[in-house]
Amino acid sequence: MHHLHRHRSRRHFLRACAATAAIAHPVIGMAQGLAAQTTIHYGGSAWLGHYPAYLALKSGALPASIDLRWQSFGTSSARMSAVLSGGIDIACTGIVSALALMARGSRHFAIIAVPEDFGRVEGLFVRSDVSAIAHLRGKKIGVTFASSAHLLVLDLLAGAGLGPAEVAVLNVPAPELPAAMAAGQIDAAAAWTPQFHRIRALPGIKLLADDTAFSLFKSHKVTPGPDVLVVRQAFADKNPLAVRGFLKGYFSAIAMLRDRPQEAARQLLALTGLSLADQVEAILGAQWYDSEQQRSLLKVPGTYVDGLQGLADMLVAHKQIDKAPVVGQWIDASHLA
Repeated sequence: MHHLHRHRSRRHFLRACAATAAIAHPVIGMAQGLAAQTTIHYGGSAWLGHYPAYLALKSGALPASIDLRWQSFGTSSARMSAVLSGGIDIACTGIVSALALMARGSRHFAIIAVPEDFGRVEGLFVRSDVSAIAHLRGKKIGVTFASSAHLLVLDLLAGAGLGPAEVAVLNVPAPELPAAMAAGQIDAAAAWTPQFHRIRALPGIKLLADDTAFSLFKSHKVTPGPDVLVVRQAFADKNPLAVRGFLKGYFSAIAMLRDRPQEAARQLLALTGLSLADQVEAILGAQWYDSEQQRSLLKVPGTYVDGLQGLADMLVAHKQIDKAPVVGQWIDASHLA
């Protein structure tokens, strides 16, 4: 359980640490100073799941009635703790951190949108002589424990009929995976971007499976650790129009990420510290879900939410959380236009 908070904190661009720290203080929205504004405190980081909120803030896509203030957090657990304590009103988080709170019965938040699918920039890399998961018997796989990549590995091994005694799965911090793979300390590595791209560039290495090979992706289009947008329930109850206005600007930003990635990338550089080329690649590495897709994604019961339920059950099976919550009880599509 104590590792759960790490799974999203590790999913940030390492080169962006300084840039992210520089904006840790609140940033006032574009509409500062206008009357009848509602202040929304957003919890973010440099990870791509936060691109829509940052872009909505910087591009002026938000209604003038909203004063958006950005605060950066190093981990999903810290971000979700701020949501529970009332310091943050809206945030993107990895679903595992949310599921951990759901499993403990917290009703302080609701899922109101699904920003993207980053499944093609996370996967399992092997040496070129390995052509199937079964060939990993007796080998060492490096992965960051309690991460979505870890769940991917466990799922792939189970699918190939390989038990814990047949493969050595080692806990390696994400930043150390490329060097460990290059030095031959491990035979395979599971990682997300930016380590995904760094490992892929090593000689004699190939991608054996990405998140599209995950069993729940095949059945429900759910990756091992999808991002979700959550709102603090007390805030939503008092400010429904503000939440709806935020989502309007949010989905406008998602449309820009999908349709005008070069334009979006230029506005994101201050957040991530990436080069323009790497920033564009990061945007293109995700599938961005627009407003038209949200009702289908958030339908209860529905394929995607059923997949999230399956993910909760899988986390219990792999002893990542104690019990599976009824995920549909935390879904709220009422704020969608």
